[in-house]
Amino acid sequence: MSEFILSCCSTADLTEKHFNSRGINYVCFHFMVDGKEYKDDLGKSISYDDFYKAMSNGAETKTSQVNVGEFVDYFSSFLKEGKDILHVSLSSGLSGVYNSACAAKQLLEAEYPDRKIYIVDSLAASSGYGLLMDKLADLRDDGYTLEQLYDWVENNKLNLHHWFFSTDLSFYVKGGRISKTSGFVGTTFKICPLLNMDENGKLTPQQKVRGKRRVISLIVDKMKNHAIKDLEYSDKCYISHSAFNTEAQEVARLIEESFPNLKNKVEINNVGTTIGSHTGPGTVALFFWGDSRKNR
Repeated sequence: MSEFILSCCSTADLTEKHFNSRGINYVCFHFMVDGKEYKDDLGKSISYDDFYKAMSNGAETKTSQVNVGEFVDYFSSFLKEGKDILHVSLSSGLSGVYNSACAAKQLLEAEYPDRKIYIVDSLAASSGYGLLMDKLADLRDDGYTLEQLYDWVENNKLNLHHWFFSTDLSFYVKGGRISKTSGFVGTTFKICPLLNMDENGKLTPQQKVRGKRRVISLIVDKMKNHAIKDLEYSDKCYISHSAFNTEAQEVARLIEESFPNLKNKVEINNVGTTIGSHTGPGTVALFFWGDSRKNR
């Protein structure tokens, strides 16, 4: 039994069964639908189908991160048991939750001087963040110490790729990420923006692709161009989607055809309610290990 806790936020977008089976603890973000508050508890408080249906019907959604007090309570539950902690946070490029976790650490260090608390900025999100946590669970199970695991994640997190596309631009307009004019033009010409996550953990547009079929092909090409060992890639691959399962399944099929040495089948998850509040329905994201995002 490990003497330290491996922890993340619910925004790693894995299932509760997956988290539990790998011994990964998580703390929940919060979100609101038309003024009613919920915990981002992996689809238990409100199903993903109902959540995205509500968004499609015009519901107002808002999100809030885990605050310092919640982190203090969460971390304390482990420290009282004599456990050290490695907590990996949602990307600071998307949220201030990393700063909240660091503030909680500072408050607790005086109370628990014999315990170790490591906080990592994942520079990752959704099931890419989940893929990172799954890798850390593998290394922990292989015997890595807390310090070795911390060093590994800091040295390797930028090798994790995030590529995604969206077919419904209305939520990007609503969130102010693109103008109404751009949204109208994009919708009229069936533009599907292809985006990725940069070295600072921020989502950056890469290409404007016309048509769903073409963008699906292109996202698979990104893995062919960037994956470790190219087509001989032999690690895990995750996909997440927001009410877009048919398209996610098609991307998974093409990935499995192109990469015969994959470790297991492509794992498909839902984009959770926190990330999904900003993307809306109609998004597919692809995650894999590849060349470094730094300076690319």
